[in-house]
Amino acid sequence: MSITQRRGRPGRPKTETPNPIDVQVGSRVRLRRNMLGLSQERLGDAIGLTFQQVQKYERGANRIGASRLHELSRVLDVPVSFFFDDVDPVRAPAIPGGFAEPPAEGFESDPLRKRETIELVEAYYAIEDAAVRRRLFELARTLAAAGEPPLRRPRKRISRQDPA
Repeated sequence: MSITQRRGRPGRPKTETPNPIDVQVGSRVRLRRNMLGLSQERLGDAIGLTFQQVQKYERGANRIGASRLHELSRVLDVPVSFFFDDVDPVRAPAIPGGFAEPPAEGFESDPLRKRETIELVEAYYAIEDAAVRRRLFELARTLAAAGEPPLRRPRKRISRQDPA
């Protein structure tokens, strides 16, 4: 009788590309970390990991377990659902396939993963004056809505008399 032993560690099979969900969760970890101005090292210290492990999580190379995801949500001050939310916050489209998994290219086109978005958020939070930040926010909303017809308020008519 010969018993064959399995070599290596049991678990998920090694693949060349990370699972799109792991990439999505990792990108949201990176987004929130950048929004808070945390380095990978500081985030790693807060959850008891090295910055290399945080890097792997953010790339989707390593899966984040449920307890670790819960801890990340606590440290980053967001609900766990934040990490799975792949909806563009500006234009939330209807979900065409119900609960069907979106195609992988949907993750690649996520505007929240773009460097430009991250830099914009970093610059926004670098503004120390809360009133200036609020005015910038309102300006951005106004510019974004420029393509939509504005809500019309009735104007008060001011009668001007000629001083002459």
